[in-house]
Formats: sequence, structure tokens, C-alpha cells
Amino acid sequence: MKLMEKKSGIWLAGILFLLVFSTIGCKQSMKFDGLEMGLENLPRLSCAQTRSVSPENFTGEKGKGGMATEGTGASAARELGQKWKVSPSVVIKAGQTFVMADIKGSGAIQHIWMTPTGNNRFNILRFHWDGEETPSIECPAGDFFACGMGQYTTISSLAVCVNPGSGFNCYWLMPFRKGFKITMTNIDEKDMVLYYQIDYTMTDIPEDMGYLHAQFRRVNPLPYKQDYTILDGVRGQGQYVGTYMTWGSNSPGWWGEGEIKFFMNGDTEFPTICGTGTEDYFCGSYGFQKPGTGDYQEFDTAYAGMPQVIMSEKQPRFSLYRWHIMDPIRFEKDLKVTIQALGWQSEGRYLPLQDDMSSVAFWYQTEPHAAFPELPGKDSLEIK
Repeated sequence: MKLMEKKSGIWLAGILFLLVFSTIGCKQSMKFDGLEMGLENLPRLSCAQTRSVSPENFTGEKGKGGMATEGTGASAARELGQKWKVSPSVVIKAGQTFVMADIKGSGAIQHIWMTPTGNNRFNILRFHWDGEETPSIECPAGDFFACGMGQYTTISSLAVCVNPGSGFNCYWLMPFRKGFKITMTNIDEKDMVLYYQIDYTMTDIPEDMGYLHAQFRRVNPLPYKQDYTILDGVRGQGQYVGTYMTWGSNSPGWWGEGEIKFFMNGDTEFPTICGTGTEDYFCGSYGFQKPGTGDYQEFDTAYAGMPQVIMSEKQPRFSLYRWHIMDPIRFEKDLKVTIQALGWQSEGRYLPLQDDMSSVAFWYQTEPHAAFPELPGKDSLEIK
């Protein structure tokens, strides 16, 4: 009897040792934090914990997915019951705000997928990092996913993918240290349906990682001989990482001679970085022309594209993106970004244009961030 008790004690001690050792070993030997993912580090093991928020698990908690007994799929699952896609989506009533996620802890969002219904200019996304009162991201959903023209188009880039039939995906790394909150506001007069999934990892965040910010602006029409402001008022240290624009041409002819300018670290009248033309900045050339035709050539690549052109006599429209993934624009104190709307007139002269211009600026920076300008109202957001 005593021998059996002794063996049982040794066995229990061994199990406890293995449990303790495995926990300590994970923390001490596995240095990879699970961030900055790529093919080259996929084999690396990490103590980071993968989590996901969706209508099937609003809190992202371990072992809490698929527990719903009520939801938008309850009728379809009435003969199957719990665990059978009872809550795949949410309905956001007209004029209401829905909290998509409210997570505490340290980590980073690594992927977001969603497919909202309705007019995506009327679906407003807001992201709050670490309990901040004002959002660091405030943007119509379509424009945040580089699909802001009101019509679906495919996009295949590193930061954003839009897939059939309206699958919005983004892969911007979004660190947080105390938590994050994401909301969707439906400013339309009719209800919307939202399917979504937010994939994130709980892990320690390096001190030198900034927070993702995204800001939407629109001017229609642009005042005569005035540059369009993509971003202004940024204070602190960070890097500019992307521009998305919808461009409605209010004049006949070519519209893309204007230069983009980056004013940083105390620049006043003249910028540190000045581009050579709109199509040049978006990594095209000579009017985005299809060879031999003079027509516009749509394109989308890993870092830049013009994925959508909508031609009409009333107002041709162009969707453009440029991701500074390999060439971020780094600033230490402040940043302002502008672009000109410029065409041609007689005798080889430039013509300042008064176009319909909207944009989303993407950048990382330290907190706190400066207050954003007020988001345009519903009538000013709508593309008519």
C-alpha cells in the first residue's frame, strides 16, 4: 500500500513538473511574438494565442464559439439546433451603432473579413485603441477596403483583398496594448446585414510599434487653384503607409497631372517629398492608357492599382490605391499630405480642376493622436 502511494506521489509530481516546465519553457525559449507574419517565419512556434471575434463568438473567448441559440440563422437551424450556424450575422437597424468587438488585453489584429449590405458609404467603421475616447480609424466601410465607388470590384493587393461576391478583407497589422473596440454605424434609412470576422493574436507588443490610423475626407467640388488635402494635423512620430482615393472628374479630358506633396517635420511652404504626377504616384504612367487604344487600363497589384474605372458622360470615376509597404514615409514631429487636381488646356498649359475627390489616409503613429475633422454627413458622403 505504501509502495503504491509512493508511486502515485512520484507520478503526480512528474505530471506537475511537466506542466510547470512546459509553461516556463514556452515563455523562456519561444521568443517569437507571433507578429510580422510571412512565409519565412511560418514555421516558428510562439506563445501568442490566436483568437477571433464573429457573430458566433462576440467576445472571442476560448471555447465560446458556436454556442448561440438565437440569431439570424435560428430559423434555418431550427431542426438542427445549437452548434449549427445559428448566429452567422447581425442586423444593424437604421441609424444604430453596433459594437463588433470590445476586447481587453495586449495583441494585434492580423486580418478582418466582412461583407456588409447596403450603401457602403453609409456603413461607418470606427476603431478605438486602448480605451481612447476618439477613434483612430473613422471611415466608410467601402473606402476602408479600397472599394468606395458604390459598385463591387475585385482587388488583389497585399494590404487589401476584395473577393466575389462582396468579400472585404484587410491585412493591416493593428497592434493594441490594453484592448480594442470596433463599431459599425448604419447611417442609412434602411437596416443592413453584416457578416464579419476579426482575427487577432494575444501577445506582447514591442515598444517601437505604433497604432494604425485611417482618416476619410471628401471635397466636391475642389475649390479653384487649391490643393486637395489628404491628411493634415498629424502630430507625433510615425510613418505614412497608404492612400486610397476615389476621383470623379468634373471636367472633360485628362485629370491626373497633379503632384502629391508630403510636408513633414516643420515643412511650411515647400514639402520634403514632391511627386511628379498623379498617375506616377499611383505607380502608373502616361494617363493609365491601354496600349494602342487611348482607353484607361484598369490594374491591381500588390502595392498599387486603379482597380475600377466607371465611365459616364456625367462624371467619369476612378478608384486608386497606393500602399507604402516597402517605402513608408517616416516622420518625427508632424505630417501633412496634399495632392493637386490638374489637367490640360489650350497651348500646352496646365488647367487647375475642380473635381470630386475623396480619400482615406493610412498611417501608424504614437498616441495620442490629434482630433480628426468631422466626418462628412450622409448627403456629402453619397456618390450621386
